[in-house]
Formats: sequence, C-alpha cells, structure tokens
Amino acid sequence: MNLQSVKTLYLAEMARSLRTVLQSIVSPVISTSLYFVVFGAAIGTRITEVDGVSYGAFIVPGLIMLMLLTQSVSNASFGIFFPRFSGSIYEILSAPMSYFEVVVGYVGAAATKSLILGAIVLVTARLFVPYSIDHPIMMLLFLVLTAVTFSLLGFIIGIWADGFEKLQLVPLLVITPLTFLGGTFYSIDMLPPFWQAVTLANPVVYLISGFRWSFYGISDVSPVISLGMILLFLGIALAVVAWIFKSGYRLKP
Repeated sequence: MNLQSVKTLYLAEMARSLRTVLQSIVSPVISTSLYFVVFGAAIGTRITEVDGVSYGAFIVPGLIMLMLLTQSVSNASFGIFFPRFSGSIYEILSAPMSYFEVVVGYVGAAATKSLILGAIVLVTARLFVPYSIDHPIMMLLFLVLTAVTFSLLGFIIGIWADGFEKLQLVPLLVITPLTFLGGTFYSIDMLPPFWQAVTLANPVVYLISGFRWSFYGISDVSPVISLGMILLFLGIALAVVAWIFKSGYRLKP
C-alpha cells in the first residue's frame, strides 16, 4: 500500500471541502435543521409518539440517514467527476498507485466528510429534541458502513456521468425519493398492509430501520437483516468498482 499517495489524495479532497465550507458543511446542516423545525412543529403536534418514542426524537435517525446518503453520493461523485472533466484523472492513473489506493483516497475522503456532517447533525438535533442511543457501537457501525457504501455508489456515478446533469440525476431522482419513502418520517407499520409490502422493496428501509434500532431498540425489520443488506450493498458496490478499473470504463480512451 502506497500510504503517501493515499494520504495525498485524501488530504486534497478534504481540503476541497474546506474551501467550500458553506456548500459542503453549513448548507446540509441548515437544511436538516429546517426539517426538524418544520416536521417537528407541524406533524409533531398531531403525532405525539411512534412506538413509544416522541415524534421529534423518532425522526432524528431518519434525518441523519437522509443527509448521510445524499452527501456521501454527492461528495464522492463530484470528487472523481471533476478530475475526469478537467483531464487530471490521467495523471492519477499514470502515477505509481494501484486502483485500490485511488478508491481508498477518494472514497475515504467522501465518507469522512459525510461522517463529520452526521456528527454535526447528531449534536444539532440535541438542540431541538431529547433522544437516547441504546446501542452506540452499532450506531457507529451503521454510520460507517452506510457512508462507505454510498460513497462507493457516488464514485460509480461520478465515473458513469458525462455531464453535471447526470451527476445530480441519481441523488435527486433516486436516492432522495427512496429515503423519504423509506420510513424517514414514519414507521411502515403505520401503512396499510399492501403498502407495507411495497415499501419493503425499498432498500433504504433497511438502512433507516437498522439505524433507528441502534437509537431506540425499535425497528420495522430485524437489525440483523438491516446489517446484512448494508453488507450486500457494499459487496455489490465493490464488485462494480473493481469491474470499472479492470475494464477501464470511462477512464481510458
């Protein structure tokens, strides 16, 4: 492992976020805080509790997961897309670095930024609602696995996209709707039986459910199944990234 090369890529990506701190950190935190204000005030007065947890506290894991998914994909996709767009990707590919080291540098930086945002939102949520974390180790495990998995997905999107429009296509039209419909603001047990069955086809349900279980010990599906689904997504993403570098898809003329 060429640790110096990995460190260089990692620090370069982290420095890019510091140069755009308003867009990279402040904006997502403000947006998530607005969800607390709007949904906590508007819906929280009508739905006092869900599965024995106050509604304001109930939506905390879902909002953190919403921010984590979207930011992981966006950070990683732009991180690899811009070198392709500017042509500097060929300097990286010709450097004495393995493909694995390139992925670790870019994906590691994107996942780190998402985890920092998740920690900030977690602290910010305390200003709005009281909450507890029953299983802190599992909470950290879900956070890290989700950040890495969706950073890999963002890396794949950044290589696939041939323009800024496609770069935003998946986060806006796929990731965000699936997260909103995946139990971010409600328990799927509140839905009619038919829609419960339909919702279980949404992969994000398992991520949010497992993450919420780490907070309050309640979940829509078994936490073991949730963890297994995350590991499955991670394995698929790793396989796709390996194929991209092996085939040179959109990386080599």
